[in-house]
Amino acid sequence: MGSVLDGIRVIDFGRYIAGPWCGALLSDFGADVIRIDKRGGSEDRHVAPIAEDKTGAMFMQMNRNKRSMTLDPTTPEGREIQETLVKTADVVLVNMPERARKGLGLDYPTLKSIKPDIILTTATAFGTTGPMATKVGFDTVAQAMSGAMYLSGTANSAMRSYYPWVDYGTATLCALGTMAAIMSRKETGEGQHVQGSLLATALTNANATLIEQSLTQVNRVATGNRGQLSAPSDSFKTKDGEIICVAIGEIMHKRWAELMGEDTWLADPRFKDDEARAEHGEIISERMQTWCAARTTEEALEQLEAARLPAAPVFTPQQALDNEHINDVGFMQPVEYPGMSKPAPIIDTPVSLSATPGNIRRRPPQLGEHNEEILTELGYDTAAIERFREAKAI
Repeated sequence: MGSVLDGIRVIDFGRYIAGPWCGALLSDFGADVIRIDKRGGSEDRHVAPIAEDKTGAMFMQMNRNKRSMTLDPTTPEGREIQETLVKTADVVLVNMPERARKGLGLDYPTLKSIKPDIILTTATAFGTTGPMATKVGFDTVAQAMSGAMYLSGTANSAMRSYYPWVDYGTATLCALGTMAAIMSRKETGEGQHVQGSLLATALTNANATLIEQSLTQVNRVATGNRGQLSAPSDSFKTKDGEIICVAIGEIMHKRWAELMGEDTWLADPRFKDDEARAEHGEIISERMQTWCAARTTEEALEQLEAARLPAAPVFTPQQALDNEHINDVGFMQPVEYPGMSKPAPIIDTPVSLSATPGNIRRRPPQLGEHNEEILTELGYDTAAIERFREAKAI
């Protein structure tokens, strides 16, 4: 059986993560994704450079399985190529402000006039309506506005997450919406506009907390790594490192008390349920920290596992790369790229299907690597391609 998106063509005008990762997921499942680069290279190609041509680590992950075409759609010749591409496409993917999209002819009405059944997938910072619709933003802006930064860090200092979970979540939701639009088009023959936003993604993750705040006015404040819904739920220093441990529910609380060797945790009304234990979480964390400080990381994790309590080591990035489980499962695949000292460990399709799995079929493309190939597919001959070069359209 072929890949589920065989025969689907995606024109990817995405930059950084929210757009390109959506395209990467679609490409993993068989879509022909054509990455549109600026002449000379787009801004996101060189973030955290790792290759001789300065291609960056982020680009490697976001653009596996894709082909690259350079294009300047502000030239007449470039706009001609863009419109020809759109006529062959099923999906156009863009994460830029609406005004910029309209200026490049990448708004839904314009695209629909070229290809009536086109699906346009867009990701913006704040959505396309409301007083902030025209503003620009990145992942951390949405983290800040959702309350996530306020509830991370400490009571005196908000803290963002190092990894851009809002960007990845937005891209994944956009991929879900695009798949749904493709399914709908098979039934109706009609395309549609799929819209995601960073703020919508962040608020989705924050929603339970926002519901609680609205109905109870609890006014939570940050407590560092210590959780606020149960205890122990915190990070703890060991003799040689740091671990995190979380216990939720009565069964795990009883296991934890037995591990501590102290029945008082079961009889004290301050620890009668998760809510009470969370309220007095500092006391439980202090006890757990004393227990961990007397053990190495390996010893603590072995005993927590024996007690069936969820725990894990706090890894550096290098420790994550070296971890036996991560390597045995094959979460990341070694991918070659010209001018790198060794293969890059690129994350494989992060969801597994038993019959039609996604996979990495080709390395990320070099800048404009597939210009001639794609233009030839569109019906342009050598003379036309040379004309486009002279006009600086490609």
